[in-house]
Amino acid sequence: MFKRLFGRTDIQEPGDEHLEDLKADFKARYHSFKLLLNANSSALETMTEMEEALRGLHPFGMHFIRAAATRVCTSVYNLVRHLEDLAPGQYPRLMERFGDIRAEINTLLGLSPAEQDGPLTVRLRDLNRHSADLAGAKMANLGEIASGLGLDVPGGFVITASAQRLFLAHEGLQEAIDAMIQGAPHEEPDELQRLSSAIQQRIINAPLPGDVEAEIRQRCDEIVREQGEEVRLAVRSSSLAEDGSESSFAGQYRTVLNVCPENTCEVYKEVIASKYSPQAMAYRLHRGIPDEAASMAVGCLEMVRSRSGGVAYSVDPLDPGSACLTINSAWGLARAIVDGGGGADVFRVHRREFSIMDRHVAEKQDRFVCRPGEGVSRERLSREMAAQSSLTDEQVVELARRTMDLEHHFGQPQDVEWAFDPQGRLVMLQSRPLTGLERGATRAPAPADVRGAKLLLAGGITAAPGAACGEVRLVKRDADALDVPRGAVLVLRQPLPRRAVLISRAAAVVAEEGGAAGHLANVAREFGIPAVFGMRGALQKLTNGQLVTLDADRSAVYEGRCEVLLRRARPRKVLMAGTMVHQRLQKVSELVLPLNLLAPEDVEFRARNCKTLHDITRFCHQKAVEEMFSFSNGDSFPERSAKQLVTPQSPMQFWIINLDDGFRREVRESKVRLSNIQSVPMLALWSGMMAIPWEGPPPVNASGFLSVMFEATMNPHLDPASDTKYRVRNYFMISKNFCSLQSRFGFHFCLVEALVSERHVENYVAFRFKGGAADSMRRTARARFVADILERFDFRCDIREDSLTARVKDAGRRFMEDRLKVLGYMIIHTRQIDMIMADPSAVDRARSKMIADLQEIVPDISHSGQ
Repeated sequence: MFKRLFGRTDIQEPGDEHLEDLKADFKARYHSFKLLLNANSSALETMTEMEEALRGLHPFGMHFIRAAATRVCTSVYNLVRHLEDLAPGQYPRLMERFGDIRAEINTLLGLSPAEQDGPLTVRLRDLNRHSADLAGAKMANLGEIASGLGLDVPGGFVITASAQRLFLAHEGLQEAIDAMIQGAPHEEPDELQRLSSAIQQRIINAPLPGDVEAEIRQRCDEIVREQGEEVRLAVRSSSLAEDGSESSFAGQYRTVLNVCPENTCEVYKEVIASKYSPQAMAYRLHRGIPDEAASMAVGCLEMVRSRSGGVAYSVDPLDPGSACLTINSAWGLARAIVDGGGGADVFRVHRREFSIMDRHVAEKQDRFVCRPGEGVSRERLSREMAAQSSLTDEQVVELARRTMDLEHHFGQPQDVEWAFDPQGRLVMLQSRPLTGLERGATRAPAPADVRGAKLLLAGGITAAPGAACGEVRLVKRDADALDVPRGAVLVLRQPLPRRAVLISRAAAVVAEEGGAAGHLANVAREFGIPAVFGMRGALQKLTNGQLVTLDADRSAVYEGRCEVLLRRARPRKVLMAGTMVHQRLQKVSELVLPLNLLAPEDVEFRARNCKTLHDITRFCHQKAVEEMFSFSNGDSFPERSAKQLVTPQSPMQFWIINLDDGFRREVRESKVRLSNIQSVPMLALWSGMMAIPWEGPPPVNASGFLSVMFEATMNPHLDPASDTKYRVRNYFMISKNFCSLQSRFGFHFCLVEALVSERHVENYVAFRFKGGAADSMRRTARARFVADILERFDFRCDIREDSLTARVKDAGRRFMEDRLKVLGYMIIHTRQIDMIMADPSAVDRARSKMIADLQEIVPDISHSGQ
């Protein structure tokens, strides 16, 4: 490229009167060039963020995808626009290709589940398992239980997802909610709480569309005519994303019990608003479920005034390989079980023989009952009733048989909510896939070394298996939940479902009350967070900031960090992989990240062949560099402005092109001295390059030498006499705050770009490195070697075969100058080091020497690693 740009002989020398006009033109073009470089840096940074998110190690929602897509589209649009400023009319297809790709991205971001028109309400008895898109899985499954198995379920009706969409579309409510989510920060618990409160209040205050309200009242009137004036309703969420095989949403939405039919419309809005409760929003974020995929249907069921109720698991969630199912039971409504408060009777029943294998009858203090008018209350139990089993053996066996019937019917383990009414009739309230199972997991015996650790607490029930370490955070009231640090061991009095908003921040959870069947226990198992519930005295014996290790498998808390337990702990679940949001990001990324345009000399390196935003970014950057040196189309200003650097320090030759204000004084002769250069990034880079003299190629064994010789004879690009793209001078392009070095050092090729000023938000250093004389294995190893050292000094590195890209940005001037010194040293001292990459001891010696040298060059930098 440079030969073409600088080797012209058929051009006219401009006169002095014309040179000033050329300089002015050049400065204007340089301004566009600098803006293009800033856009290029921003685009690549956003692409890096998207690549990191694709790994699925950290939660993100649709707002991240939309924001990232907007940022990268804006940056690439600016790239195209600034290239047009540099080369008007030269690349007309480029903006067309950008528009096509952006349109495809916008189409993907606008995807949502099929929103077909449907009835606003439907009777429960008319539903089956295929009605999930209309009524949500919870209500569809309940209809299936009645129609497919003939089991008793409450009567009632469902307000469908179509009604919810109509409600939120009414008077622009959904658009307002989307704007609130997009515009407000909500990463921290206090921020999420404020946003949630504002959205929920807006929904509750909004009017229902007339036809939705009329249908709800008509259905309620039908129930009253059939069941009498005393009938009450349980108004329950049934989101389209709820009760799935991977995401249960256990306890994340609102359920209102014992509701007068005349109040159903207002309660319906409360349930819809709970879609935006803090715990539900956090759950969707960490389970990768887009907001539009969680449309809400609402079940309005006849209230069952249960004598006893609870939860049954067709497989023991803590020991999935066993032959037992588990039943958790309490007097009164099942709320005592699912909300994690109060004691529970636990039965383990053989899955095939239905014999009771084990039982634990708890000392139950109270029960939840329906009030005479509306709502529920907690009622103290008599001493005799508190000690009694809440189920007879016959009821245990009946419930176990029906639980296994549900597993067989739905074809997978089930989590079943049930009730026995005052007449002893078993009523099924819910059946959903049992999530969080770890097949084949076994409880290892306590390692002997644990006996040397100080035991702080023991007892309780394993709610979610595993071990974790962290600092204690006591959450006694809601205000304590607003500033929980990441990695904390949460200590609660009661494992309320609303505490699920903290699960993603927690290393582990301890609660003084509750059991394995509560909603929070379900969520902890889904997220892979170790948890022990029913651990009495935890709030008194543990203190804020205390470092502890929880062994949830054995219900024990140890002081400090217990490595022997943590080494045996299960790895934390990667929650994002395979989720709807992750899949959406994958599809968007296919239009952003792949790079198809690689070689500028290739005949296919054309604007029309740009298939992704990365292609456009690569094309714009390459063409901008070319245009900077061929802008005058007949004038030799670029050639005349290239000055040879005069310095006694380097035996290599370098040429300097002053883009704007890189020289202290104007230079008319053909050479420039280092003392006349004021480019901040170039001087820092040069300082690192010259800091310690290069001692020459490293000692190499016969294998390394032969590898180099073979590659040199087989690869024509390494022949200095060949006319290839690699036959170039070493060029610095500079201004006071910008530097670009394109160079060949030995057999490898590198590009450095840096912008360093007092405005740290604009500062960046980008480094690209490729090539070498050895075979591909050694070249790839050399790229990893360089990356390993650069990462110790805060560079973010990406390796593709033998090609390395490294970046650092958004830091102050001193910080950036020091990193450029590191980069300058590495450019010089990694020459021909690929020859020793097959010799581990030589590699270790080279690494140690380079790190020692760098500590001498930049002594104030503390590098990470050993």
